[in-house]
Amino acid sequence: MSNAWLHIIGIGEDGMDGLTPATRAVIEAAEVIVGGARHHVLAVNPKAETLSWPSPFDALIGELKARKGHRVVVLATGDPLWFSVGAKIGRHFAPSEITFHPQLSAFQLASARMGWSMADLETLTVHGRPVEQMIAFIQPDVRLLILTTGEETPGQIAAFLTERGFGQSRMTVLAAMGGADEARFEGLAESWCHDVPAFNTLAVECVAAPNAALLPRVPGLPDEVFTHDGTMTKREVRAATLAKLIPMRGGLLWDVGTGCGSVAVEWLRAARYSKAIGIEPRADRRTMAAENALALGVPSLQLVDGMVPAALGGLEAPDAIFIGGGLSVKTFDACWQALRPLGRLVANAVTLESQAMLAELHKTHGGDLVQISVSRAEGLGPLTGWKPLRPVVQWSLIKR
Repeated sequence: MSNAWLHIIGIGEDGMDGLTPATRAVIEAAEVIVGGARHHVLAVNPKAETLSWPSPFDALIGELKARKGHRVVVLATGDPLWFSVGAKIGRHFAPSEITFHPQLSAFQLASARMGWSMADLETLTVHGRPVEQMIAFIQPDVRLLILTTGEETPGQIAAFLTERGFGQSRMTVLAAMGGADEARFEGLAESWCHDVPAFNTLAVECVAAPNAALLPRVPGLPDEVFTHDGTMTKREVRAATLAKLIPMRGGLLWDVGTGCGSVAVEWLRAARYSKAIGIEPRADRRTMAAENALALGVPSLQLVDGMVPAALGGLEAPDAIFIGGGLSVKTFDACWQALRPLGRLVANAVTLESQAMLAELHKTHGGDLVQISVSRAEGLGPLTGWKPLRPVVQWSLIKR
């Protein structure tokens, strides 16, 4: 602590009055204060050099490193380590160089205003990020607290809710919490019409209509929610595939031969902050994958144009790999070499030739080799019969 020259301070709408005496003393003794325009209004030290957020924002790290040895304060809203700049800055400096001074976060204030237990809700941010990512969290009776990106965001979210049969969801916009100008706006998603301040936090209580779309975060979404050309990993096989890929928080998936992106989309929905790269040589299928990712609330899906294994070079090392297309020994070798320790690899095969290749790879490398057969009930004249899908051979293994 004695070596700390960089202080990341959370501040609320009540400004210096809401800080502890020790934190106020840090601001008053600062030589440099970095923050947004509203932060500089809330915390005033006329003796300090004041810096605004640089553009691009990544230049902030260089600005801070150039001032090492001075007493530097970075101002953030609320808790600087909760969807804020604190974590980004912390990755570039030794812990002994930084002291964090948290303030009540917007989530905590909103939870208190709504009377909601934070243990029973989802917190997420669309501030400076695609608003569509909240779609993945729309489920019956779920409570959401959302850091928004501007005055138009609540209206966009209201439209997402209404389109999916959640128009009766109750929405509350909370602005300037803890300050003299605190304001509250309430309404239903289907009739939302408020003009709200740009800097706000949105509380949503999801209410589903009888015809609402029920899209779980566990794998196995209905095939019909995806735009596809008929070539895709079907629902039952997809669920089994994701179970073997083991989605984890922050994990990266390579979806080789991603097609319409169904496996990558389900990976991203299954684990928060996960990442996925879809490799697909066909432009029409990359377009479908991008559309599916946006519609299903995972706009972070990255798509790469190229043929495997050449297209795999230079990509970040993955935690899991799914080979749904472009299977070859060379592709497997490149994937296996790139896979992180404890990484999971799953390959599915439909043709006899690719199934024979998986059998040979299984002999050499071990793992689990299974055949998945699925039949679906369909009309057979006036009656009902089973219609089998093509059997899929699935090979999976973990890199030890």
